Amino acid sequence: MADYYSTLGVDKGADDAALKKAFRKQAMKYHPDRNPDDASAEVKFKELNEAYDVLGDAQKRAAYDRMGHSAFKDGAARGGNPGKGGGNPFGGGFGGNVDDIFADFFGDMMGGGGRGASSHAAQNRGSDLQYNLTIDLMEAYKGKKENLTIPTAVACDTCEGSGAAAGAEPVTCGTCGGQGAVRVSQGFFNMTQTCPTCNGAGTIIKDKCRSCKGEGRTNQARNLKVDIPAGVDTGTRIRLSGKGEAGRSGGQTGDLYVMINVKPHKLFKRDGDHLHLTLPVGMIDAALGTEIEIPTPDGGRSRLKIPAGTQPNQGFRLKGKGMPRLNSRTASAFGDMMVHADIEIPNSLTSKQKDALEGVRDTLKTKNTPQEKSFFDHLKSFWDGI
Repeated sequence: MADYYSTLGVDKGADDAALKKAFRKQAMKYHPDRNPDDASAEVKFKELNEAYDVLGDAQKRAAYDRMGHSAFKDGAARGGNPGKGGGNPFGGGFGGNVDDIFADFFGDMMGGGGRGASSHAAQNRGSDLQYNLTIDLMEAYKGKKENLTIPTAVACDTCEGSGAAAGAEPVTCGTCGGQGAVRVSQGFFNMTQTCPTCNGAGTIIKDKCRSCKGEGRTNQARNLKVDIPAGVDTGTRIRLSGKGEAGRSGGQTGDLYVMINVKPHKLFKRDGDHLHLTLPVGMIDAALGTEIEIPTPDGGRSRLKIPAGTQPNQGFRLKGKGMPRLNSRTASAFGDMMVHADIEIPNSLTSKQKDALEGVRDTLKTKNTPQEKSFFDHLKSFWDGI
C-alpha cells in the first residue's frame, strides 16, 4: 500500500495548509466526474481521499506516523478510537476536513455552495457598495466629516427585513425538512448541497410582505456621515462595515467602501507625505540673498531664507511642514515640504536698468560664475583637440 504522504505528494513534515492544498489540487484533477471513462482516475481519487482522511486529522496522523498502515487494521483509527471501526472510507461519509474541502471543491465545479445551511447568510448577504469621494488637498490635510447620500437597498420597514407579511410566519421547507441542505449523489460520492428551494434558510415564506414582495428590503437613499481622517491620499479606502446593501430575507448587510480622490493643488505638489513648492526667486534676490514669506498647507505662513548665490532648482527642506501621516501618533507625524527655487530672469528692461546691469557685468570675474568658466574651459579643450 502506498505511503499516504507519497500519495498526496507532500513531505512528512508538511503542515495542514500544505496538505489541504495538495489534496485539493489532485482531487480536482482525478475526480471521476472529470474523468468519466478512466477507471484508474477513480482508484487514484479513492486513494487520495483515504490519505487525506488520515493525514488531515491530527490524531489519525499521529497514529499513522507511529505505526504506519497497521494503525488502521480493522478500521481502528478511522474514528479515533480502536475497535469502533471505520469500514469503507466511501460508505458513511468522511471526516470534517474532507467535508470542508469537498464543499469548496463542488462549489467550484457546480457554481454553488456545499456547506448547507451555513451558506444561507453568505448567499443572502447584501452587496458591498463603493462611493467615490473627491476632496481638495486642504481637506486631506485637516480631515473632515462628510455627509453622504447613498442610493441603496435597506431593510424593509414593514416586515423588518423578514420578507413575510404581518402576522405570517415562515414555514419549514418541504425539500430539506428545515435543514437548509440536501444530500446529492456525485457518482459514488454523496455530499451536502445548499437546498435549492429555500436557498439554505430551512424555511420558506408563503405569505409575502406586499411592501418588499418577500425580498425583505426596499430601495431608498441612505444618509450617512463619514469621518475622513487627516492624511488621506488618492486611493485611500475607508470601510464602513454594515453600511452597504441590505441582505435578502434578513441576510447580512454588505459594507460600504468610500474611495478617496484628492484633487491637485495650484501651489503644492504632493509626494506621499511630502509636499513640493516651486518658488519664483528674482535673479537679483538669488544673487544677493533675501527672505521670502511662503505658504504652508495648514493655511499659515513661514519665512524662508534665500542665501546669496542661490542656484536654479536649489532645494530647501522645511521639516514637518508636509502632510500629516495617516493614523500616525508619533512625534514625526508630518512629512516635510521641499521648496525649489525657480530663478526668474527679468525682461522688458528700461535703458537705465540695462546700463546698470552692463556695469555689473563688466565687474564680474570668472570666480563669480565658476560653472560658466568650467564649461568654456572644456569647450576650448574640445575644439583644440579637433
